[in-house]
Amino acid sequence: MVDSVRLTERLKKSQTFITPFKQPVAGRLVRVVGLTLEAVGVKAHIGSQCIVETAHGDLLAEVIGFSQEITFLMPEESLRGVLPGARVLPVSNKMKLPLSMALLGRVINGVGSPIDGKGPIKVTEDYHLDQTPINPLSRRAITEVLDVGVRSINSFISVGKGQRMGLFAGSGVGKSVLMGMMTRGTTADVVVVGLVGERGREVKEFIEEILGEQGRERAVVVAAPADNSPLMRLKGCETAVQISEYFRDQGLNVLLLLDSLTRYAQAQREIALAVGEPPATKGYPPSVFSKLPQLVERAGNGGEGQGSITAFYTVLTEGDDLQDPIADASRAILDGHVVLSRELADSGHYPAVDIEGSISRVMPMVTSKEHQTLARQLKQIYSLYQQNKDLISIGAYTKGNDPRIDQAINVQPVINFFLQQQIDEVIPYEQSISQLQEIIAAANASANQQQHANG
Repeated sequence: MVDSVRLTERLKKSQTFITPFKQPVAGRLVRVVGLTLEAVGVKAHIGSQCIVETAHGDLLAEVIGFSQEITFLMPEESLRGVLPGARVLPVSNKMKLPLSMALLGRVINGVGSPIDGKGPIKVTEDYHLDQTPINPLSRRAITEVLDVGVRSINSFISVGKGQRMGLFAGSGVGKSVLMGMMTRGTTADVVVVGLVGERGREVKEFIEEILGEQGRERAVVVAAPADNSPLMRLKGCETAVQISEYFRDQGLNVLLLLDSLTRYAQAQREIALAVGEPPATKGYPPSVFSKLPQLVERAGNGGEGQGSITAFYTVLTEGDDLQDPIADASRAILDGHVVLSRELADSGHYPAVDIEGSISRVMPMVTSKEHQTLARQLKQIYSLYQQNKDLISIGAYTKGNDPRIDQAINVQPVINFFLQQQIDEVIPYEQSISQLQEIIAAANASANQQQHANG
């Protein structure tokens, strides 16, 4: 039997701080299908929390739907010890997160409980409930560049404060490494990293090796690995966004790195299919494509007196297919995308940013005309070489036939060096632009010299 004292102590330890109903109406468990619990007699609305009695203690679950007298619940933990006819007791109507500046340097799970062994998080602020969406007319315009410390992004895919970007890549091409580089090199005040649906080994590796002690000082990591329940993975993404909103409301500029949007969609697919929602595009139900923009639109600039949330959402392109339903839907609601190329990664080119396939839709609003011209010129030279690479490599192209191709061949080694960067190397925005100017000047001088030689 669930007694209020034992329940209160358990919830305090988990730091979820759930407030029991004054008159909870308990029900009983009648069916378990996969990860879905079905109960009757429970009076609880969608999104509220319930305690399910099990042979191994109390299990926390969330109401995700209902059908006539049956209430569907999704557990936050494994279903070990669940018994037929178990008592189901509603205990909350809203999940609350304990938020404060003490979150910096900490690692928490999908519901805000610390998992780094450093004890409870000291809370100095009121508990943060779900926020209503910001009126789009109340947001400040994106007018400033955010330095991410990565030369290829600073130069060709410049990011503005408050921009929402996608990071499109297949598995094993360096998404996590690039995120770590941006974490260490950004000029943002706070970095919030959401590691959702990834391998547990990657979570520890990212925190200790890629992020490092220096990166952790101003970062908050939300971890919900692949072995967590779909509900915990879903909440992991939403918790990371909610923490970012808290810091934005304090007037700080936040860099949100959410890995990955695809795992968020897959978690929602599991939950939706479990309650009977019909599949649509490649097995994804309609609710997935409804929740994606709801999550993404919470990032961006705040109103007057607030800071900004610049967000990078990684999108896993299965089989390197950029037309995957989630990739296609994400591209339509984001302010640009960075594409990581497997071909570049396989050749040892890191970060494997494909500058031809990447774009920043707000770059014209946050960079100078000179910067845009330089980036366009170098991109044209790079693209010209890529278009003729096969002819050049087999010796079918004869030097002197086309001065533009000659220029591209001469400059290509310098461009490749420019686009590559060491993992622990931080290259500020201003330095990136000055190096871009030097390359264009050298390319133009080389072209003029070649022209005089031919003339």
